[in-house]
Amino acid sequence: MSWFLHYFWTDTLALISIVGSIIAVIHLLLRHRDYRSGAFWMTMIVLEPLVSPLLYLLLGINMLRRSGRRYRSGIHEPWRDPVPEQPLPVSATLEHQQLARTLDRISRFSLTVGNHLDILHNGDEAMPRMLEAIRGARQSITLASYIFEATGIGADFVTELSNAVKRGVQVRVMVDDAGTRYSWPPVVDALTKAGVTARRFMPSRMILRLITMNLRNHRKILVVDGQTAFTGGMNIREGNMVARMPKHPVHDLHFAVTGPCVAQIQRVFAEDWAFCTGESLDGPLWFPELSATGSTSAIGIVDGPDEDMEVMPAAFFAALNAAREEVKIITPYFLPNAVLIAALRLCAVRGVKVTILTPQENNIPFVGWAAQTLYPDLLSAGCRIFESAPPFDHSKIFLIDGVWSFLGSTNWDPRSLRLNFEFNLACHDAELCQRLTAEMDTKMARSREITCEMLEAAPVSQRLRNGFARLFIPAL
Repeated sequence: MSWFLHYFWTDTLALISIVGSIIAVIHLLLRHRDYRSGAFWMTMIVLEPLVSPLLYLLLGINMLRRSGRRYRSGIHEPWRDPVPEQPLPVSATLEHQQLARTLDRISRFSLTVGNHLDILHNGDEAMPRMLEAIRGARQSITLASYIFEATGIGADFVTELSNAVKRGVQVRVMVDDAGTRYSWPPVVDALTKAGVTARRFMPSRMILRLITMNLRNHRKILVVDGQTAFTGGMNIREGNMVARMPKHPVHDLHFAVTGPCVAQIQRVFAEDWAFCTGESLDGPLWFPELSATGSTSAIGIVDGPDEDMEVMPAAFFAALNAAREEVKIITPYFLPNAVLIAALRLCAVRGVKVTILTPQENNIPFVGWAAQTLYPDLLSAGCRIFESAPPFDHSKIFLIDGVWSFLGSTNWDPRSLRLNFEFNLACHDAELCQRLTAEMDTKMARSREITCEMLEAAPVSQRLRNGFARLFIPAL
């Protein structure tokens, strides 16, 4: 009897692996759009046909695209801003005028004029400004964050949001479900107990969550009274409070925004909130009339694993194609796809000065190891790469020709460029770009430049480690 059971289970597992592999391969051939990722999964399935089809189901298939179309299907013309007659100054070059028109076609939003942005350094500047805005709220507050700790500086946010509710302010808070797991207790529970309307984005639901666990809402948005917004790449956590000397300090940049583009930031939150709750945020309570507050032209760029899929890499590619003088990039995770690597190389070949700044010690070491394998091709083309000394720098800035600035939540890695829900602002303003260039210069002052000689001199064990990490870039 034992031999019968042995062969029964052996044959059953073999049949399951064969059927699962066939189904996975068929889906790969018909549906998978990224050929590099597709080749990675095909190899995995062939080499390990029992477990790999299940991993492909959990990590390799986009389950949200149809859902994304559905939850935005009712958003029609009112959610599309009219195109300004003169979105950029007359002095803007032809390439930059063309980039503005391209971004207007790529994004679901249109370029707005008359905005103003303040640069906020680390949590030491950003968090007090955000808390001050919450304390001054009179009508509405919307807040979305990937990570939102319930302790430390996060506890101050819980208190002020609760106080706002008691004043009669309409408050809505959304935190990514995966992000709530970075600290205990979960902040959504603390907010709910404090009387704040809060929801998890894509909360755990057994098998459903396993299927979608690799898709995260990485956006960082705070809008107060529909008039003042904060966005960028900063999470609400104690590590950002660098002056308090936390155990794991994180440098970052965030931005306070006023002007017409605030409505676009609010609309992104409203779409995600409708997806989470079914509640529609509309009317002057959430979208008041906005007037010009500065001289920055700005457009919101929305990206995610739904109908906005691969919008951000398309916008980045368009910006690199428009560059004529210089390209400057700060990113904590540098794993661009083959198209963006080719665009960066071509920029350098055309004589554009390309400078990339990424951390020397990454908080996800595997990502840092894989990134180093991409350096040689870029260095050989003439790009310059610098690694910033600790503490870890989480800033995300992309500058073009001293006039265009891309800022927000997007990293230069497969997760941000394909899997995450992200939001960036593309801004045309020479003065803003000059300020951000100064920020980058300050960071580069405590950085080391990477050369081909340094990479070739690395121990064989390190190069083998990095090469192994490179194999997993499509899944990172």
